[in-house]
Amino acid sequence: MHPAFSVIFLTTLLGAGQGLFLAIYTGQLYALARFLPRQDDQFYAVGSLVALVLLVVGLGASFFHLGRPERAWRAAAMWRTSWLSREVIILPILMALVLAYGIAHWMEWTQPWFPIGEALDVDATLILGLLGTIAAFALFVSTAMIYASVKFLEEWHSPFTVANFTLLGLASGFMLAAAYSAYIGNPLVPFFGTWAVFWTLAALISRAAHLMRNARLQHKSSAQTAIGIRHTAVVQQAQGATGGSFNTREFFHGRNEATVRFARNLFLTLVFPVPIMLIVAAYLIASPTLPILAFAIQYLGLLAERWYFFAEAKHPQNLYYQRVA
Repeated sequence: MHPAFSVIFLTTLLGAGQGLFLAIYTGQLYALARFLPRQDDQFYAVGSLVALVLLVVGLGASFFHLGRPERAWRAAAMWRTSWLSREVIILPILMALVLAYGIAHWMEWTQPWFPIGEALDVDATLILGLLGTIAAFALFVSTAMIYASVKFLEEWHSPFTVANFTLLGLASGFMLAAAYSAYIGNPLVPFFGTWAVFWTLAALISRAAHLMRNARLQHKSSAQTAIGIRHTAVVQQAQGATGGSFNTREFFHGRNEATVRFARNLFLTLVFPVPIMLIVAAYLIASPTLPILAFAIQYLGLLAERWYFFAEAKHPQNLYYQRVA
């Protein structure tokens, strides 16, 4: 498939924003359980603002992929059957919840509403954070299922697609939380960094399994099925046209195999081992800059990973349009 950079930025920015919000809320829950020192409300408010900015910028990037942006609202009409429609509905809900969560902390609306047991006092931020968590995971699933539900693109049609979108989003979000904490001199860098390493390793296992699964794929389509001939020796000699077409531009990335392999090796390096080593080094030397560098490098790797995700998918129509005369 042809990787559209608007969609690449959409999915990676949304993932980082969702992951950051989940990281901030996780920190609050740990503080309520007294496993971490409680932070002032400004820490949660600013972190939520950063997450909201990522979500807004990601949404803005999606408009560059639309032929008629003024009709984007119609995408929500098919919510009963379309994962894209569900994504379009859930995203603004999540944005509203993240905004409300940040405002509640900024305004210090943390007076308890009611207790649960003797140890937990429920306030507005706890309720909004819980609703935001549900919306964030629903958005992970909806975004991933846009691709995983396409049965004829067998590289995407797998539970690994949903797992990868979710785990990579969590990894980048917690990595960003560690970078945010390091930037403001907050003591939660080891907490967020440890979780970032955990999610990065989990994403590595899932993504590696997905790569191995796709490497062993036996595609159902062939040159024979493309033109309806069962003969065992069918060789495509020409596209049937003298130049390119919409089909060759939209459903094929146009890069050679060396470029595709380079993108795969690049993201396998930048997304997984390099950020982990930087976080470990930050522990050892107490560096305030290495977590920031770790997030920046990992995000660059995620751009390469998402490009490869799209380029790896082999559209069946390319069996026919595989050569240009």
